[in-house]
Amino acid sequence: MRLSTVQKIINISPDQFLKTYLSRAKPVILKDFVSPESPAFSKWNYDYFKEIAGEQTVNIYGSEIESLDRVASKPIGQSTFSEYLDLIASSPTEHRLFLFNLLSIKPELKNDIWYNDVTKGKILKWLPFMFFGGEGSITRNHVDIDMSHVFITQFQGTKRIWLFPWEQSDLLYKLPYNFHSIANIKEPDYQEFPGLKYIYGYEAIIEPGETLYIPSGWWHYIQYETEGYSVSVRALPSSAQERWRGFKNLVLIRHFDNVMRTLFKDKWFHFKIGKAKRKANRAIKRQKNFQI
Repeated sequence: MRLSTVQKIINISPDQFLKTYLSRAKPVILKDFVSPESPAFSKWNYDYFKEIAGEQTVNIYGSEIESLDRVASKPIGQSTFSEYLDLIASSPTEHRLFLFNLLSIKPELKNDIWYNDVTKGKILKWLPFMFFGGEGSITRNHVDIDMSHVFITQFQGTKRIWLFPWEQSDLLYKLPYNFHSIANIKEPDYQEFPGLKYIYGYEAIIEPGETLYIPSGWWHYIQYETEGYSVSVRALPSSAQERWRGFKNLVLIRHFDNVMRTLFKDKWFHFKIGKAKRKANRAIKRQKNFQI
């Protein structure tokens, strides 16, 4: 596995961003995608969040290794939002929040983020998502089901994100009819998953105030280097092929997978694992032939 460092830039024009990065599907870290004058940087902190939404009940998620047959893992417990924030502030933990969007519960918080929109209006500012995690927590290697472009801004703490293009899906052992990889890329087992030896991608480390642009359909493996939180906004897929793939994932594939899992249970999962490995072996052969 080979990783290159994602470039960090500032003061890029919209025309240059669209030409150099979005149209070419090239990741980049934008240091001023969110204005440093945004109220969020001075106003937001855990005490403030506890004050405005501390009594909200949240689902707690842990390791996703045990739920490889599912699009999303099941929660391992519940707590109040205030208790969760105290937990991640006090010690490292793999516990994180998934599908708890504080910006939907308290929509007035959206006004605290001021964007320098280099996409010429492509980003969906009205549909932000917020993510919280403890130091050491991870989000498994996956592609977003809707195939959108993603702009993820760090507000507290540090994240390390590994990125891989869609074209490497077979070498990453993409689980058929799902949107994640069955291989552990953090601690790769090259005997079981030899395709990982041939993958290449990028590593991004994002600090508070920085925004990572993840192109449509790119794989991303997210690691919380410290506890913290981030906000992401999306832009719709650029090409007709990407839009069709996103529509198909949302409307057809995930429902088909749910039905087959219900009918055939473990047999369906093992069938998908076998198919993923066969596709990876074919991809490895193509790599070797290309090298020759």
